[in-house]
Amino acid sequence: MSLIDNINKAFDHRIRLGIMSVLMVNDHADFKMLKELLEVTDGNLASHTKALEKVGYISVEKQFIGRKPNTRYAATRSGKTAFKKHIEALEKLIGK
Repeated sequence: MSLIDNINKAFDHRIRLGIMSVLMVNDHADFKMLKELLEVTDGNLASHTKALEKVGYISVEKQFIGRKPNTRYAATRSGKTAFKKHIEALEKLIGK
């Protein structure tokens, strides 16, 4: 088994790492919160959340608050597990 076997390609971009990091410590985060915390454009954030949703690592909930649309994200159980494995793999890699 190689040192990089558990490094997950889904998290190979800093924005995806950021999204997952925020969702690991918060039950959920909406689009605006993620955009402000990560300092990214709408398009950039949208494409990375879509990629994480596609592999089942985050769930997406769309709703209206008043008349404004609100998109809320949460890490799924499999997303949390995969992210923990990814971080552990990075720690092992750094530790070697």
